Amino acid sequence: MEINRIIDRTLLKPESTEEQIDKLLEEAKEYNFFSVCVNPVWVKKCAESLKDSDVKVCTVIGFPLGANTKETKAFETKNALENGADEIDMVINIGLLKSKKFDAVKE
Repeated sequence: MEINRIIDRTLLKPESTEEQIDKLLEEAKEYNFFSVCVNPVWVKKCAESLKDSDVKVCTVIGFPLGANTKETKAFETKNALENGADEIDMVINIGLLKSKKFDAVKE
């Protein structure tokens, strides 16, 4: 196994610029990483840029706090998939978990 194929190249800072995303994409293609992980606003750009490569597009849902409603997370997920995301990393609702609301967490 090639180590680069298990690396996710990530840029999740809220102040990330398009120039930084372009650099991330260049690096991901150059080193053939498994994926890039970006905020939802950058998913479509990344999917278009990586369409002729083996690099996947990952995004985060409910990031960074996980305190969104399930309906909001479902909408974010559907939108990310429509924009070309291959992988979804959803942030768990820690408050519900600590409150032992396991059914709500599962939903």
